[in-house]
Amino acid sequence: MKIKHIFFDLDRTLWDFETNSHNTLEELFSTFHLKEKGIPNADKFIQIYKVRNEKLWELYRAGKISQIDLRRERFQRTLADFGIRDFALAEAIGEQYISICPKKNQLLPSAIEVLEYLSKKYKLHIITNGFHKVQHIKLKYSNLTKYFDAIITSEKVGVMKPDTKIFDFALETANAKSSESVYVGDDLKVDIIGCQNCGIDGIYFNPNSEKHTEKVAFEISCLSQLKEIF
Repeated sequence: MKIKHIFFDLDRTLWDFETNSHNTLEELFSTFHLKEKGIPNADKFIQIYKVRNEKLWELYRAGKISQIDLRRERFQRTLADFGIRDFALAEAIGEQYISICPKKNQLLPSAIEVLEYLSKKYKLHIITNGFHKVQHIKLKYSNLTKYFDAIITSEKVGVMKPDTKIFDFALETANAKSSESVYVGDDLKVDIIGCQNCGIDGIYFNPNSEKHTEKVAFEISCLSQLKEIF
């Protein structure tokens, strides 16, 4: 059956999370004078933060901590690793991170070009595990909102990818059939296996050519390759 709907992940698929987050953390390192507080340099600060943040996200995805816990503890734990136990400072850094980072607008290569091309032929939608308000800010400041009909966030649905319920909800919201839809995402387990369990063909965006043994409908290393598929 002919494809009518293309669903996209947002972070690390269209919106360049790594660059935008890194630049924000560099700013915060300077703004809060963290070197003077005992952190050697911004790179070390960012390195430790990434480890702490990812571990907390794993707990959040597993339903073991809340959004509030995640946001509060990631900078508390990062600072604590440098011997800094200042909850007020951690909270202030966290608030600034949430305020600044979503407004960064670096996208993955060819993102706009591909969305312009695809939006003329297909209905485009977003399915993201990110927080609802934050993801909408990212879309707005990156000038992406106009390309998408349905924008589905796990926070609003109440379940996270790879749970099939979020994909079912997205199909219903977009008035789409699984057989007429594909999903583009960078996380093999969360995005691709998740959507394929719901009957949606997955297009695995694998820019680093990571090795795997999963069967996927398509695999691309650059977003521009979508123009070759569609």
